[in-house]
Amino acid sequence: MIMKISDIKNILPGLTDVVFVMEDGGAVPAHFHVTEVGQVTKHFIDCGGTVRHEQRVGFQLWTANDEDHRLKPAKLLSIIELAERTLGLEDAEIEVEYQGQTIGKYSLAFNGSEFVLKNTMTDCLAPDRCVVVPKKRIALADLPVTGSACAPGSGCC
Repeated sequence: MIMKISDIKNILPGLTDVVFVMEDGGAVPAHFHVTEVGQVTKHFIDCGGTVRHEQRVGFQLWTANDEDHRLKPAKLLSIIELAERTLGLEDAEIEVEYQGQTIGKYSLAFNGSEFVLKNTMTDCLAPDRCVVVPKKRIALADLPVTGSACAPGSGCC
């Protein structure tokens, strides 16, 4: 399930701690900060010529040397509510920006006790217009033998 701002607001009051983990099980350090909550607007044209407009709510997670810092659910909820009032946030999908080896953008899920940063993928938005041909994997054994090519098991290769 793709989380929206209303989803996280409903979950936070039932938590004692705010914990973020990576999809592969790696943990975001417990002393992370939420340095931004904002509206992210993307207005663009895809490779097929269609104009698109996307709205998301952006969270930026950052880890500092302040290892005693712990963001509590009530504090995160107050930051979100302030952003809603001040910026007029829509109930949009949450996009989390977090820096591991590089800066990544993640969607957000909840596993019952932790918020999970889900990997996002790029994709062609107009495959019918830009002639994207999906790659087809074929086993070498399934390739047809033609001409002077060696047959499997013939001992010629």
